[in-house]
Amino acid sequence: MTDHVDTSPIHIVGGGLAGSEAAWQIAESGHAVVLHEMRPVRATEAHHGQDLAELVCSNSFRSDDANGNAVGLLHQEMRTLGSLILRAADANQVPAGGALAVDRNGFAAAVTAALEAHPLVTIAREEVEGLPPEEWGRTIIATGPLTSPALAEAIRGLTGAEALAFFDAIAPIVHRDSIDMDKAWFQSRYDKVGPGGTGADYINCPMNREQYDAFIQALIEGDKIGFKEWEATTPYFDGCLPIEVMAERGPETLRHGPMKPVGLTNPHDPTVKACAIVQLRQDNALGTLYNMVGFQTKLTYSEQVRVFRTIPGLENAEFARLGGLHRNTYLDSPRLLDGTLRLKARPSLRFAGQITGCEGYVESAAIGLMAGRFAVAEARGETLAPLPATTALGALIGHITGGHIAAEEVGSPRSFQPMNVNFGLFPPLAQSPKGEGGKRLKGPEKAVAKKRAYTDRARADLASWMGREAVPIAAE
Repeated sequence: MTDHVDTSPIHIVGGGLAGSEAAWQIAESGHAVVLHEMRPVRATEAHHGQDLAELVCSNSFRSDDANGNAVGLLHQEMRTLGSLILRAADANQVPAGGALAVDRNGFAAAVTAALEAHPLVTIAREEVEGLPPEEWGRTIIATGPLTSPALAEAIRGLTGAEALAFFDAIAPIVHRDSIDMDKAWFQSRYDKVGPGGTGADYINCPMNREQYDAFIQALIEGDKIGFKEWEATTPYFDGCLPIEVMAERGPETLRHGPMKPVGLTNPHDPTVKACAIVQLRQDNALGTLYNMVGFQTKLTYSEQVRVFRTIPGLENAEFARLGGLHRNTYLDSPRLLDGTLRLKARPSLRFAGQITGCEGYVESAAIGLMAGRFAVAEARGETLAPLPATTALGALIGHITGGHIAAEEVGSPRSFQPMNVNFGLFPPLAQSPKGEGGKRLKGPEKAVAKKRAYTDRARADLASWMGREAVPIAAE
C-alpha cells in the first residue's frame, strides 16, 4: 500500500445486478459509494418497477451444481466472496429442479433494502446523461443492455468505436391456476432434485406431431412487432433467441431445443412419447406464476395469446405478462478495457455487467463484484492480484479482457462475442482424470470426472488467491 489513500466516494452508474453488486462490495470494504439509478426518473422498455436489481427476463440463475457446472461453480465463488446478489437469491429461492430460481419481486426488494440500509451507500435516483464528470474520479459504468442513448453515444465518442449490439427477449408469464393439469403435469427433467426442489418442479405440456407441426407453422406465420430503423441490422444472441426465430431455422429446431421431450413421462398417457414438450418454471414464491421456459418472443401481444393457447394445457391460459424484446449493447471489451476492467481511453472509468460482453444474470453480477473490488484496491493504492484463470471468475474476466481467437485459423483477428461462463473458457487440465487404479475413463463417466477436476482445481486456486484453505463442496 502507498501512503496515499483516496477516500472520496466511488460512483456507480446503473443499479442493475452488476451495479448493485459492485456497490455492495465497495461499501462492505469500508469505502463510500454513490449509486446512480435513472429509474423512476427515466423508464426503460423492459423494466416494470423501481427496485434495484430487477430481473427483466428469466427468474433463473441457472444450475446451482458447484461440482459439475461452470455457472454453479461461479455461484459458489461469489458466495465465498460475500456476494449480495447470491445472498438475496438464496433467501428468495423458488423450486426449479437443479437450478437456482428466485421470486423476482422478493429478490429485487431484498437487494434494494440491503443497499438502502448500508451507511456507506448513497442512492441517487437520476439519469446520468453523457459521460460521468471528471470530478467524480473513480466511476463504474454498469448500465447493462439498456444503456441510455445519450450515455451510449458518449461512450462511442470517447472510444472511437461503435458498440456492438444484440437482442434479448422476454418470455411470457402464466397464472398457475389457468393451466389445465388434466393435460399438463409436474416433473423435472429426469426427475432431478435441485436446491429447494423436489424433482417435480416444472409444469409440462405435451404435443403430438400434428399439434407440434401446426404450432411451428403458427409461430412462423404469426404477426411480429416491427423493427425500428436502428434495430434492423442488430443480430440476435443465440443464447436468447425469440422462439419464432428458432422455428424459422427449421421445423425440428424447437423439439431439439427448449421443447425437447427427453427425460419426461406423461402420467396421463405414460405409454405415448410426446413429440415435443413445453415447460413452465415457477416464477414467484407463492407458486401462482409460471414462466414459459425458452419462449422469448417478438410476436405481437394478440398473436402470443392466440398461438400460445394452442399448446395443450394452455388453452385457457391467463398471462400475467406477455413476451417482449429489447436491444442489448456491449463493448468491444478486449480492445477497449484493461485487465481490471478500466477503459484504456479514460482509466478513471471502469465497466461492469452485460455492457462488457458477458451474458447472463450471474455473470453480470460477478463482473460487478470484481469491478467493485478492483476500484477499492486502486483507491487504497493497492494492486489486487489477478484472479487465477482456473477459477470461474478469472475465466470470465479473461474472456472479457482477452477475447478469443476466431476458430478459422490460428493468428486470425480476434472475434469477441457475449458468452455465458462455461468450462471452455477455463485453461485445460494438466492431465485427464483417471478412475480407480488409474483406470482410463470414457464417455459420460469421463465427462463427469473432468468437470469435477475443473471445479476442484478452481476451489483450490481461489482459496490460494484469498490466502485460505479450500472448502470442498459435498458431492450431490
